[in-house]
Amino acid sequence: MMNRNKALVVFSGGQDSTTCLYWALKRFDEVHTVTFSYGQRHETETETARMLAEKAGVDFHLIDMTTIASIGKNSLTDKAVEMDAERPEDGWPNTFVPGRNMFFLGAAAVYAREMGIFDLVTGVSQTDFSGYPDCRDSFVRSMNVTLNLAMEEQFIIHTPLMWLDKAQTWALAERLGVFDIVRNWTLTCYNGIPGDGCGHCPSCRLRSEGLQKYLSDKGNVLKTVANV
Repeated sequence: MMNRNKALVVFSGGQDSTTCLYWALKRFDEVHTVTFSYGQRHETETETARMLAEKAGVDFHLIDMTTIASIGKNSLTDKAVEMDAERPEDGWPNTFVPGRNMFFLGAAAVYAREMGIFDLVTGVSQTDFSGYPDCRDSFVRSMNVTLNLAMEEQFIIHTPLMWLDKAQTWALAERLGVFDIVRNWTLTCYNGIPGDGCGHCPSCRLRSEGLQKYLSDKGNVLKTVANV
């Protein structure tokens, strides 16, 4: 039986997915999380996700998807590849893991279906998408249709951050009452350093720039997320 009071959050323990976790907790009676081990540079990511799920009092489930690392070459799953500091003029940055969100959403939907959950939540954003094509709204909409056709179900993929920039994501965390948790406990850094991170990888720079923008104009930025 389909239950619209339960949701599954695709959860990495980073700024975006943690904000989405607390967004889901405000809207659903029962929330679960799923995290993926896909051969990423550091195991700290999955450990952080587990810790944050426990802190939020929600179920945590880890799925092994290390096959992703064996079929594509990128700097997040291959330490021999030097990480791009900037997006190249031609093509995607090498921090792009081809197919990652496709694999994650597909596996999450199968896992959710087994629990009678048909609402999926993911923290992708087209506004601050770092040049990754599988963070775009068009991809998510297409994947939603594909999942429904593939399993003859009515999944809904929720993307609360899709049209928010990083400053607005910080504001949403503030609105949800978890700004300190997101700032101090989440792991966004590609080099595996929690909180403010290493400060120089692409992910840390994006996070820091958004934080500074939010703190410099907090009142106005907060207004823009009042209805998220």
